[in-house]
Amino acid sequence: MPPADTGASVTDRAAASPQSSPDSSTAAAPDPEAGKLRPGGPGYRRMSFALFAAGVATFALLYSTQALLPAISGDLGVSPDQASWTVSAATFGLALGVIPLSAVSERFGRRTLMTVSLSVAALIAMLVPFAPSLGALIALRGIQGVALAGLPASAMAFLAEEVRAKALVAAIGLFVAGNSIGGMSGRIVTGWVAQAWGWRAALAAVGVLAVVCAVTFRLLVPKARHFAPRSVGPRALARTLGSHLADPLLRRLYAIGGLFMTVFGAVYTVIGYRLVSEPFNLPQGIVGSIFVIYLVGTVSSAAAGQLVARVGRRGALYLAVGTTSTGLLLSLADSVAAVLAGLILITAGFFAGHAVASSSVSRTAKTARAQASALYQCAYYVGSSLGGALGAAAFHAVGWEGTVLLGLAAMLGAASITLYATRKAVAERRLLHLEKAA
Repeated sequence: MPPADTGASVTDRAAASPQSSPDSSTAAAPDPEAGKLRPGGPGYRRMSFALFAAGVATFALLYSTQALLPAISGDLGVSPDQASWTVSAATFGLALGVIPLSAVSERFGRRTLMTVSLSVAALIAMLVPFAPSLGALIALRGIQGVALAGLPASAMAFLAEEVRAKALVAAIGLFVAGNSIGGMSGRIVTGWVAQAWGWRAALAAVGVLAVVCAVTFRLLVPKARHFAPRSVGPRALARTLGSHLADPLLRRLYAIGGLFMTVFGAVYTVIGYRLVSEPFNLPQGIVGSIFVIYLVGTVSSAAAGQLVARVGRRGALYLAVGTTSTGLLLSLADSVAAVLAGLILITAGFFAGHAVASSSVSRTAKTARAQASALYQCAYYVGSSLGGALGAAAFHAVGWEGTVLLGLAAMLGAASITLYATRKAVAERRLLHLEKAA
Protein backbone atom coordinates (compact mmCIF):
# COMPACT_ATOMS: atom_id res chain seq x y z
CA MET A 1 0.00 0.00 0.00
CA PRO A 2 1.46 3.40 -0.88
CA PRO A 3 2.31 5.64 2.04
CA ALA A 4 -0.12 8.47 1.36
CA ASP A 5 -2.80 7.12 -0.95
CA THR A 6 -4.25 3.90 -2.25
CA GLY A 7 -4.77 4.50 -5.91
CA ALA A 8 -3.90 6.58 -8.88
CA SER A 9 -5.29 10.12 -9.18
CA VAL A 10 -8.70 10.58 -10.73
CA THR A 11 -7.63 13.84 -12.36
CA ASP A 12 -6.14 12.45 -15.58
CA ARG A 13 -6.22 15.07 -18.30
CA ALA A 14 -8.38 14.75 -21.35
CA ALA A 15 -6.64 14.63 -24.71
CA ALA A 16 -6.79 17.73 -26.92
CA SER A 17 -9.43 17.66 -29.64
CA PRO A 18 -8.25 17.46 -33.24
CA GLN A 19 -10.85 20.13 -34.10
CA SER A 20 -9.27 22.72 -31.81
CA SER A 21 -7.39 25.82 -32.90
CA PRO A 22 -3.72 25.64 -33.98
CA ASP A 23 -2.45 26.86 -30.64
CA SER A 24 -4.67 24.52 -28.61
CA SER A 25 -1.79 22.09 -28.10
CA THR A 26 -0.25 24.55 -25.69
CA ALA A 27 -3.51 25.32 -23.87
CA ALA A 28 -4.28 23.65 -20.57
CA ALA A 29 -6.64 20.69 -20.85
CA PRO A 30 -9.99 21.12 -19.06
CA ASP A 31 -10.12 19.88 -15.49
CA PRO A 32 -12.50 16.87 -15.37
CA GLU A 33 -13.26 17.71 -11.73
CA ALA A 34 -14.16 21.35 -12.37
CA GLY A 35 -17.90 20.70 -12.01
CA LYS A 36 -17.67 18.53 -8.90
CA LEU A 37 -18.63 19.61 -5.40
CA ARG A 38 -15.97 21.12 -3.16
CA PRO A 39 -15.93 22.54 0.38
CA GLY A 40 -17.34 26.05 0.29
CA GLY A 41 -18.80 25.54 -3.18
CA PRO A 42 -22.51 25.52 -4.14
CA GLY A 43 -24.33 22.36 -3.18
CA TYR A 44 -21.58 20.95 -0.96
CA ARG A 45 -23.29 21.95 2.29
CA ARG A 46 -26.68 20.53 1.18
CA MET A 47 -24.97 17.31 0.15
CA SER A 48 -23.14 17.12 3.50
CA PHE A 49 -26.31 17.60 5.56
CA ALA A 50 -28.27 15.13 3.41
CA LEU A 51 -25.66 12.37 3.69
CA PHE A 52 -25.24 13.17 7.38
CA ALA A 53 -28.98 12.59 7.90
CA ALA A 54 -28.75 9.33 5.93
CA GLY A 55 -25.85 8.22 8.11
CA VAL A 56 -27.81 9.03 11.28
CA ALA A 57 -30.79 6.95 10.12
CA THR A 58 -28.62 4.04 8.97
CA PHE A 59 -26.85 3.45 12.28
CA ALA A 60 -29.85 4.41 14.46
CA LEU A 61 -31.95 1.74 12.73
CA LEU A 62 -29.27 -0.86 12.17
CA TYR A 63 -28.29 -1.01 15.85
CA SER A 64 -31.62 0.02 17.39
CA THR A 65 -31.87 -3.14 19.52
CA GLN A 66 -28.24 -3.19 20.67
CA ALA A 67 -28.65 -1.07 23.82
CA LEU A 68 -31.92 -2.91 24.55
CA LEU A 69 -30.54 -6.44 24.58
CA PRO A 70 -30.65 -6.90 28.38
CA ALA A 71 -34.28 -5.69 28.40
CA ILE A 72 -35.19 -7.95 25.47
CA SER A 73 -33.52 -10.92 27.19
CA GLY A 74 -35.43 -10.28 30.39
CA ASP A 75 -38.81 -9.71 28.74
CA LEU A 76 -38.65 -12.59 26.26
CA GLY A 77 -36.68 -14.96 28.50
CA VAL A 78 -33.74 -15.53 26.13
CA SER A 79 -29.97 -15.67 26.59
CA PRO A 80 -27.53 -12.93 25.47
CA ASP A 81 -26.35 -14.91 22.44
CA GLN A 82 -29.97 -15.48 21.33
CA ALA A 83 -30.96 -11.82 21.81
CA SER A 84 -27.81 -10.68 19.97
CA TRP A 85 -29.31 -12.01 16.74
CA THR A 86 -31.72 -9.06 16.71
CA VAL A 87 -28.59 -7.05 15.89
CA SER A 88 -26.71 -9.61 13.81
CA ALA A 89 -29.77 -10.37 11.63
CA ALA A 90 -29.93 -6.72 10.56
CA THR A 91 -26.22 -6.43 9.81
CA PHE A 92 -26.19 -9.79 8.03
CA GLY A 93 -29.21 -8.74 5.97
CA LEU A 94 -27.37 -5.60 4.98
CA ALA A 95 -24.29 -7.62 4.03
CA LEU A 96 -26.46 -9.85 1.79
CA GLY A 97 -28.24 -6.95 0.13
CA VAL A 98 -25.43 -4.48 -0.43
CA ILE A 99 -23.90 -6.10 -3.56
CA PRO A 100 -27.11 -6.70 -5.57
CA LEU A 101 -28.41 -3.26 -4.62
CA SER A 102 -25.15 -1.70 -5.77
CA ALA A 103 -25.96 -3.12 -9.21
CA VAL A 104 -29.45 -1.59 -8.97
CA SER A 105 -27.84 1.77 -8.22
CA GLU A 106 -25.87 1.55 -11.46
CA ARG A 107 -29.15 1.36 -13.38
CA PHE A 108 -31.45 3.69 -11.45
CA GLY A 109 -28.98 6.04 -9.75
CA ARG A 110 -27.45 6.43 -6.31
CA ARG A 111 -29.82 9.21 -5.24
CA THR A 112 -32.95 7.25 -6.15
CA LEU A 113 -31.80 4.08 -4.42
CA MET A 114 -30.80 5.90 -1.24
CA THR A 115 -34.21 7.59 -1.08
CA VAL A 116 -36.13 4.32 -1.56
CA SER A 117 -33.86 2.48 0.86
CA LEU A 118 -34.36 5.00 3.67
CA SER A 119 -38.12 5.13 3.11
CA VAL A 120 -38.60 1.34 3.23
CA ALA A 121 -36.33 0.92 6.27
CA ALA A 122 -38.22 3.65 8.13
CA LEU A 123 -41.55 1.99 7.31
CA ILE A 124 -40.33 -1.35 8.67
CA ALA A 125 -39.09 0.46 11.77
CA MET A 126 -42.68 1.39 12.56
CA LEU A 127 -43.64 -2.33 12.45
CA VAL A 128 -40.73 -3.70 14.52
CA PRO A 129 -42.16 -2.66 17.96
CA PHE A 130 -45.18 -4.91 17.35
CA ALA A 131 -43.18 -8.12 16.78
CA PRO A 132 -44.93 -10.83 18.85
CA SER A 133 -41.87 -13.04 19.46
CA LEU A 134 -38.10 -13.17 19.24
CA GLY A 135 -38.31 -15.04 15.93
CA ALA A 136 -40.59 -12.41 14.40
CA LEU A 137 -38.36 -9.63 15.72
CA ILE A 138 -35.27 -11.23 14.19
CA ALA A 139 -37.07 -11.74 10.86
CA LEU A 140 -38.21 -8.10 10.68
CA ARG A 141 -34.73 -6.91 11.60
CA GLY A 142 -33.23 -9.04 8.82
CA ILE A 143 -35.60 -7.53 6.25
CA GLN A 144 -34.83 -4.07 7.57
CA GLY A 145 -31.12 -4.75 7.13
CA VAL A 146 -31.67 -5.68 3.48
CA ALA A 147 -33.63 -2.44 2.96
CA LEU A 148 -30.87 -0.39 4.58
CA ALA A 149 -28.30 -1.94 2.24
CA GLY A 150 -29.17 0.65 -0.40
CA LEU A 151 -27.44 3.35 1.65
CA PRO A 152 -23.92 1.95 1.91
CA ALA A 153 -24.30 0.45 -1.58
CA SER A 154 -24.74 3.94 -3.02
CA ALA A 155 -23.39 6.57 -0.64
CA MET A 156 -19.66 5.99 -1.18
CA ALA A 157 -20.07 5.80 -4.96
CA PHE A 158 -22.27 8.93 -4.94
CA LEU A 159 -19.59 10.87 -3.07
CA ALA A 160 -16.78 9.54 -5.27
CA GLU A 161 -18.67 10.68 -8.38
CA GLU A 162 -19.92 14.05 -7.14
CA VAL A 163 -17.10 15.31 -4.85
CA ARG A 164 -13.60 16.36 -5.84
CA ALA A 165 -10.93 13.77 -5.08
CA LYS A 166 -9.04 15.98 -2.63
CA ALA A 167 -12.20 16.47 -0.56
CA LEU A 168 -13.32 12.82 -0.71
CA VAL A 169 -11.86 11.65 2.61
CA ALA A 170 -13.43 14.62 4.41
CA ALA A 171 -16.80 14.08 2.70
CA ILE A 172 -16.86 10.38 3.56
CA GLY A 173 -15.74 11.29 7.06
CA LEU A 174 -18.87 13.43 7.45
CA PHE A 175 -21.05 10.52 6.31
CA VAL A 176 -19.31 8.22 8.79
CA ALA A 177 -19.73 10.95 11.42
CA GLY A 178 -23.46 10.75 10.74
CA ASN A 179 -23.20 7.02 11.40
CA SER A 180 -21.67 7.75 14.79
CA ILE A 181 -24.32 10.34 15.68
CA GLY A 182 -27.04 7.90 14.65
CA GLY A 183 -25.53 5.11 16.68
CA MET A 184 -25.21 7.37 19.69
CA SER A 185 -28.63 9.05 19.53
CA GLY A 186 -30.42 5.79 18.80
CA ARG A 187 -28.92 4.10 21.82
CA ILE A 188 -29.40 7.04 24.18
CA VAL A 189 -33.04 7.48 23.15
CA THR A 190 -33.78 3.77 23.40
CA GLY A 191 -32.06 3.50 26.79
CA TRP A 192 -34.13 6.19 28.50
CA VAL A 193 -37.40 5.42 26.71
CA ALA A 194 -36.99 1.72 27.57
CA GLN A 195 -36.40 2.55 31.23
CA ALA A 196 -39.64 4.55 31.31
CA TRP A 197 -41.95 2.68 28.92
CA GLY A 198 -40.22 -0.52 27.81
CA TRP A 199 -38.13 -1.65 24.87
CA ARG A 200 -41.01 -1.68 22.39
CA ALA A 201 -41.69 2.02 22.93
CA ALA A 202 -37.97 2.64 22.55
CA LEU A 203 -37.95 0.99 19.12
CA ALA A 204 -40.96 3.10 18.10
CA ALA A 205 -39.02 6.25 19.03
CA VAL A 206 -36.16 5.21 16.76
CA GLY A 207 -38.68 4.65 13.97
CA VAL A 208 -39.90 8.24 14.29
CA LEU A 209 -36.29 9.48 14.16
CA ALA A 210 -35.74 7.46 10.98
CA VAL A 211 -38.80 9.01 9.31
CA VAL A 212 -37.52 12.51 10.08
CA CYS A 213 -34.09 11.66 8.66
CA ALA A 214 -35.59 10.16 5.50
CA VAL A 215 -37.62 13.31 4.82
CA THR A 216 -34.59 15.53 5.52
CA PHE A 217 -32.43 13.53 3.13
CA ARG A 218 -34.94 13.73 0.30
CA LEU A 219 -35.38 17.47 0.68
CA LEU A 220 -31.66 18.29 0.79
CA VAL A 221 -29.78 15.79 -1.38
CA PRO A 222 -28.64 17.46 -4.64
CA LYS A 223 -29.21 15.92 -8.03
CA ALA A 224 -26.43 13.71 -9.35
CA ARG A 225 -24.56 15.50 -12.16
CA HIS A 226 -21.83 12.96 -12.88
CA PHE A 227 -23.80 9.70 -12.85
CA ALA A 228 -24.08 7.72 -16.09
CA PRO A 229 -26.67 4.90 -15.88
CA ARG A 230 -25.77 1.46 -17.12
CA SER A 231 -27.30 -1.99 -16.86
CA VAL A 232 -25.42 -4.58 -14.83
CA GLY A 233 -26.50 -8.18 -15.49
CA PRO A 234 -25.56 -11.13 -13.28
CA ARG A 235 -22.59 -12.13 -15.46
CA ALA A 236 -21.30 -8.59 -15.74
CA LEU A 237 -21.72 -8.16 -11.99
CA ALA A 238 -19.77 -11.36 -11.34
CA ARG A 239 -16.97 -10.18 -13.63
CA THR A 240 -16.86 -6.80 -11.91
CA LEU A 241 -16.76 -8.34 -8.44
CA GLY A 242 -14.07 -10.75 -9.62
CA SER A 243 -11.92 -7.91 -10.94
CA HIS A 244 -12.18 -6.06 -7.63
CA LEU A 245 -11.40 -9.17 -5.61
CA ALA A 246 -8.40 -9.81 -7.85
CA ASP A 247 -6.90 -6.51 -6.70
CA PRO A 248 -4.66 -7.31 -3.69
CA LEU A 249 -4.96 -3.77 -2.31
CA LEU A 250 -8.75 -3.91 -2.31
CA ARG A 251 -8.68 -7.35 -0.68
CA ARG A 252 -6.53 -5.96 2.12
CA LEU A 253 -8.86 -3.00 2.63
CA TYR A 254 -11.90 -5.28 2.74
CA ALA A 255 -10.24 -7.47 5.37
CA ILE A 256 -9.20 -4.48 7.47
CA GLY A 257 -12.72 -3.03 7.43
CA GLY A 258 -14.21 -6.38 8.44
CA LEU A 259 -11.73 -6.85 11.29
CA PHE A 260 -12.32 -3.37 12.72
CA MET A 261 -16.05 -3.95 12.62
CA THR A 262 -15.67 -7.34 14.33
CA VAL A 263 -14.27 -5.52 17.36
CA PHE A 264 -16.91 -2.82 17.29
CA GLY A 265 -19.78 -5.27 16.87
CA ALA A 266 -18.55 -7.47 19.70
CA VAL A 267 -17.91 -4.67 22.18
CA TYR A 268 -21.12 -2.71 21.71
CA THR A 269 -23.32 -5.81 21.55
CA VAL A 270 -22.05 -7.08 24.89
CA ILE A 271 -21.24 -3.92 26.87
CA GLY A 272 -24.85 -3.44 27.99
CA TYR A 273 -24.91 -6.88 29.63
CA ARG A 274 -21.67 -6.12 31.44
CA LEU A 275 -22.79 -2.74 32.78
CA VAL A 276 -26.19 -3.91 34.09
CA SER A 277 -24.52 -6.81 35.94
CA GLU A 278 -22.12 -7.03 38.87
CA PRO A 279 -20.06 -5.10 39.87
CA PHE A 280 -21.64 -2.12 38.08
CA ASN A 281 -25.44 -2.69 38.30
CA LEU A 282 -26.23 0.39 36.20
CA PRO A 283 -29.87 1.13 35.20
CA GLN A 284 -30.97 0.87 31.56
CA GLY A 285 -31.14 4.65 31.05
CA ILE A 286 -27.57 5.16 32.24
CA VAL A 287 -26.34 2.28 30.07
CA GLY A 288 -27.99 3.91 27.05
CA SER A 289 -26.33 7.22 27.89
CA ILE A 290 -22.93 5.52 27.79
CA PHE A 291 -23.27 5.65 24.00
CA VAL A 292 -22.69 9.41 24.03
CA ILE A 293 -19.13 8.17 23.55
CA TYR A 294 -20.08 7.87 19.88
CA LEU A 295 -19.33 11.61 19.69
CA VAL A 296 -15.68 10.61 19.86
CA GLY A 297 -16.24 8.65 16.65
CA THR A 298 -17.77 11.73 15.04
CA VAL A 299 -14.59 13.68 15.73
CA SER A 300 -12.13 10.93 14.80
CA SER A 301 -13.85 10.03 11.53
CA ALA A 302 -14.21 13.66 10.44
CA ALA A 303 -10.51 14.24 11.28
CA ALA A 304 -9.33 11.15 9.38
CA GLY A 305 -8.36 13.23 6.35
CA GLN A 306 -6.00 15.40 8.40
CA LEU A 307 -4.52 12.33 10.07
CA VAL A 308 -3.79 10.72 6.69
CA ALA A 309 -2.17 13.95 5.48
CA ARG A 310 0.22 13.90 8.44
CA VAL A 311 1.16 10.23 8.82
CA GLY A 312 -0.09 8.55 5.63
CA ARG A 313 -2.78 5.91 5.29
CA ARG A 314 -0.78 3.06 6.75
CA GLY A 315 0.37 5.26 9.62
CA ALA A 316 -3.25 6.18 10.34
CA LEU A 317 -4.22 2.49 10.35
CA TYR A 318 -1.40 1.64 12.78
CA LEU A 319 -2.62 4.40 15.11
CA ALA A 320 -6.22 3.16 14.82
CA VAL A 321 -5.19 -0.42 15.65
CA GLY A 322 -3.08 0.70 18.61
CA THR A 323 -5.80 2.96 19.98
CA THR A 324 -8.48 0.27 19.69
CA SER A 325 -6.28 -2.40 21.30
CA THR A 326 -5.36 -0.13 24.21
CA GLY A 327 -9.04 0.55 24.78
CA LEU A 328 -9.83 -3.17 24.85
CA LEU A 329 -7.19 -3.83 27.49
CA LEU A 330 -8.29 -0.86 29.58
CA SER A 331 -11.91 -2.05 29.57
CA LEU A 332 -10.92 -5.18 31.52
CA ALA A 333 -10.74 -3.22 34.78
CA ASP A 334 -13.73 -3.43 37.14
CA SER A 335 -14.06 0.34 37.23
CA VAL A 336 -16.68 2.46 35.49
CA ALA A 337 -14.08 5.13 34.74
CA ALA A 338 -11.70 2.59 33.19
CA VAL A 339 -14.47 1.00 31.12
CA LEU A 340 -15.56 4.42 29.85
CA ALA A 341 -11.99 5.35 28.97
CA GLY A 342 -11.62 2.03 27.17
CA LEU A 343 -14.81 2.61 25.18
CA ILE A 344 -13.60 6.08 24.19
CA LEU A 345 -10.36 4.64 22.79
CA ILE A 346 -12.13 1.74 21.07
CA THR A 347 -14.62 4.11 19.43
CA ALA A 348 -11.99 6.62 18.31
CA GLY A 349 -9.77 3.90 16.87
CA PHE A 350 -12.60 2.13 15.10
CA PHE A 351 -14.09 5.17 13.37
CA ALA A 352 -10.66 6.45 12.29
CA GLY A 353 -9.73 3.06 10.84
CA HIS A 354 -13.09 2.70 9.09
CA ALA A 355 -12.93 6.19 7.54
CA VAL A 356 -9.40 5.57 6.21
CA ALA A 357 -10.17 2.10 4.81
CA SER A 358 -13.51 3.02 3.22
CA SER A 359 -12.17 6.17 1.56
CA SER A 360 -9.20 4.17 0.27
CA VAL A 361 -11.58 1.78 -1.47
CA SER A 362 -13.35 4.66 -3.22
CA ARG A 363 -10.01 6.10 -4.39
CA THR A 364 -8.56 2.77 -5.49
CA ALA A 365 -11.46 1.62 -7.69
CA LYS A 366 -11.42 3.36 -11.04
CA THR A 367 -14.50 1.63 -12.48
CA ALA A 368 -17.68 0.23 -10.92
CA ARG A 369 -17.08 2.13 -7.69
CA ALA A 370 -20.49 1.11 -6.34
CA GLN A 371 -19.51 -2.57 -6.50
CA ALA A 372 -16.09 -1.86 -4.98
CA SER A 373 -17.73 -0.01 -2.10
CA ALA A 374 -20.40 -2.72 -1.83
CA LEU A 375 -17.75 -5.39 -1.35
CA TYR A 376 -16.21 -3.28 1.41
CA GLN A 377 -19.60 -2.83 3.06
CA CYS A 378 -20.28 -6.55 2.73
CA ALA A 379 -17.03 -7.39 4.52
CA TYR A 380 -17.69 -4.62 7.04
CA TYR A 381 -21.14 -5.85 8.03
CA VAL A 382 -20.20 -9.52 7.94
CA GLY A 383 -17.59 -8.46 10.49
CA SER A 384 -20.30 -6.76 12.52
CA SER A 385 -22.54 -9.84 12.40
CA LEU A 386 -19.74 -12.20 13.38
CA GLY A 387 -18.49 -9.81 16.04
CA GLY A 388 -21.91 -9.46 17.62
CA ALA A 389 -22.69 -13.19 17.57
CA LEU A 390 -19.22 -14.40 18.59
CA GLY A 391 -18.74 -11.62 21.12
CA ALA A 392 -22.04 -12.48 22.82
CA ALA A 393 -21.22 -16.19 22.76
CA ALA A 394 -17.79 -15.52 24.28
CA PHE A 395 -19.37 -13.34 26.97
CA HIS A 396 -22.00 -15.97 27.73
CA ALA A 397 -19.28 -18.65 28.02
CA VAL A 398 -16.40 -16.94 29.86
CA GLY A 399 -17.36 -13.30 30.49
CA TRP A 400 -16.03 -9.97 29.27
CA GLU A 401 -12.50 -11.35 29.01
CA GLY A 402 -13.63 -13.60 26.16
CA THR A 403 -15.07 -10.63 24.25
CA VAL A 404 -11.84 -8.66 24.71
CA LEU A 405 -9.75 -11.61 23.52
CA LEU A 406 -11.85 -11.80 20.35
CA GLY A 407 -11.30 -8.08 19.76
CA LEU A 408 -7.54 -8.30 20.28
CA ALA A 409 -7.30 -11.19 17.82
CA ALA A 410 -9.12 -9.09 15.20
CA MET A 411 -6.77 -6.13 15.77
CA LEU A 412 -3.76 -8.43 15.48
CA GLY A 413 -5.10 -9.48 12.08
CA ALA A 414 -5.54 -5.85 10.96
CA ALA A 415 -2.03 -4.95 12.14
CA SER A 416 -0.55 -7.96 10.32
CA ILE A 417 -2.23 -6.98 7.05
CA THR A 418 -0.99 -3.39 7.36
CA LEU A 419 2.51 -4.58 8.22
CA TYR A 420 2.54 -6.81 5.15
CA ALA A 421 1.55 -3.81 3.02
CA THR A 422 4.30 -1.73 4.60
CA ARG A 423 6.99 -4.31 3.91
CA LYS A 424 5.71 -4.77 0.36
CA ALA A 425 5.85 -1.01 -0.28
CA VAL A 426 9.39 -0.78 1.14
CA ALA A 427 10.53 -3.65 -1.09
CA GLU A 428 8.99 -1.99 -4.15
CA ARG A 429 10.72 1.31 -3.38
CA ARG A 430 14.07 -0.43 -3.00
CA LEU A 431 13.62 -2.21 -6.30
CA LEU A 432 12.70 1.06 -8.01
CA HIS A 433 15.77 2.74 -6.51
CA LEU A 434 18.03 -0.06 -7.76
CA GLU A 435 16.52 0.16 -11.23
CA LYS A 436 17.15 3.91 -11.35
CA ALA A 437 20.71 3.46 -10.07
CA ALA A 438 21.36 0.89 -12.79
